[in-house]
Amino acid sequence: MKPACPNFSSGPCAKRPGYSLDALSDAPLGRSHRAKIGKAKLSGAIQQTRELLEPMGLPADYHIGIVPASDTGAVEMAMWSLLGPKPVTVVHFESFGSDWHNDITNQLKLPNVTSMLADYGTLPPLEKIDWSNDVVFTYNGTTAGVKCPESWAPPADREGLAICDATSAVFAMNMPWANLDVVTYSWQKCLGGEGAHGMMILSPRAVERLESYQPPWPMPKIFRLTGKGKFSKAIFEGATINTPSMLANEDYLDAMNWARSIGGYQGLVDKSMANLAVLEKFVEANPWMEFLSGDDPSVRSNTSVCLKITDLDADQVKKMAALLEKENVALDVGAYRSAPPGFRIWCGPTVEASDLESLMPWLEWAHAEVKA
Repeated sequence: MKPACPNFSSGPCAKRPGYSLDALSDAPLGRSHRAKIGKAKLSGAIQQTRELLEPMGLPADYHIGIVPASDTGAVEMAMWSLLGPKPVTVVHFESFGSDWHNDITNQLKLPNVTSMLADYGTLPPLEKIDWSNDVVFTYNGTTAGVKCPESWAPPADREGLAICDATSAVFAMNMPWANLDVVTYSWQKCLGGEGAHGMMILSPRAVERLESYQPPWPMPKIFRLTGKGKFSKAIFEGATINTPSMLANEDYLDAMNWARSIGGYQGLVDKSMANLAVLEKFVEANPWMEFLSGDDPSVRSNTSVCLKITDLDADQVKKMAALLEKENVALDVGAYRSAPPGFRIWCGPTVEASDLESLMPWLEWAHAEVKA
């Protein structure tokens, strides 16, 4: 028995169950994204996103936009456009959060930056964050398997902006939407969309910052969220900064249609949690495998599930991954290159629990082969 779909990559992630290219037949290929049909498709993607998020707490006055360069582009756009007038705290516990810290200190060269760093598998003390600062943080550590606990949220009376990289959390985790000022993600994560496009969600407080503060550095065109000192609202209505892929946009629309068919946002969360439960059962039964995040389930990622093998060295773990790939039962499941040796198995909502259940005996087999 092998998984029907062996794609457990943490990005780009598995396509939705039952996916077919026929779903893209309505894409307006060869048409301008500024034509009536192009604008309708892009604004439709924004509206459907809103319809999925508002029942989960996204305030109606938040702005949703399509931006260039995946989640990375969205995070960089937010940092370059918003940071500067206040001290900055960077909460980072995996590679991408550390990239944001590096860019804030070495590219933007901001003078008053506090680094709250934790090692892979752990969280910094979130209760010690100074919310008089602007705070940049990752909601789910895609490369570390650790997430912010559901019981935590930035304070409602925060002075600074809460800037949240949530690319492997949106559509799989319940989030404190009303307490976040910037949320970024990409299509190629939890809904299994295509790469290259990012999403940015802005609160009124973030818009106020954009209109009251002009950064001292030159602003590349693809980062500009204002024009003549005013918020470029059209970007958040479907008039993208650069030329988008109408094919990728159609793919995103298809993914959201599927999401509605399984119960909307909450259905997606439930599916991801059921996937995690398959791995939790396996880890409990096999003492040679542990979660990188330890024993606290409240901080355990239910999307990018990171695992360590306690009785093998790094080369042996790589041999396990190679065996799984050779048998075509698990593709792209090795730990991130800068993370501790182990496995990273995507359990987002486009993955089927039945495929994870079929994979588990193969993990036992590969472990036994390498140990022999």
